[in-house]
Amino acid sequence: MSTHVPGTTTRSWTPSALDTASAWWLTALDRIERSGAADPAIRLLQRGIRSLPLGEARDLLRGRPLGHPVHPVLVQVPIGCWLSAAVLDIAPAGHRAPTTLMAVGLAGAAPAAVAGWADWADLPPEQARVGLVHAVSNVAAVACYTASLTARLRGHSAKGRLWSLGGLTAVAVSGALGGHVAYRQAVGTHPAH
Repeated sequence: MSTHVPGTTTRSWTPSALDTASAWWLTALDRIERSGAADPAIRLLQRGIRSLPLGEARDLLRGRPLGHPVHPVLVQVPIGCWLSAAVLDIAPAGHRAPTTLMAVGLAGAAPAAVAGWADWADLPPEQARVGLVHAVSNVAAVACYTASLTARLRGHSAKGRLWSLGGLTAVAVSGALGGHVAYRQAVGTHPAH
């Protein structure tokens, strides 16, 4: 719908592809948050993680010395490496640099995951549900990047690049889910949609 201003052409508003995708995404997030299907597993996992005898390491994993969660800081290593590898896959360069970045990204994923699980264990149900999907997306990304690294090390660089693209897609979905969890944690509500 538009308002006519004298001397201008009247245009009617139509939803763009971005509006449609945004509405779909927010609806999907609402459904995940409201679905209690995984709640028994979530409660079991959260109890298990909280019961681990981590002592002061729990505070480090939660980022208390920094005054904020450490997970968002740690995810920069795998995401940065994997995104850089994707750029190098496109640019004319040797095959060694992207392979090295795959390996460093995979090594950096473990500490980021541990810190993420430590944070997740204390989330309320709505955030924990989205957080579980975030974790599944991360597992998919790690699986794709592991397959990519394996293919590259065996000399199958084209196959490695395809697996890398799958991993980057999973990382993008995971990042959007993680951002949603963090936003919900910070303000406890959705942005207007």
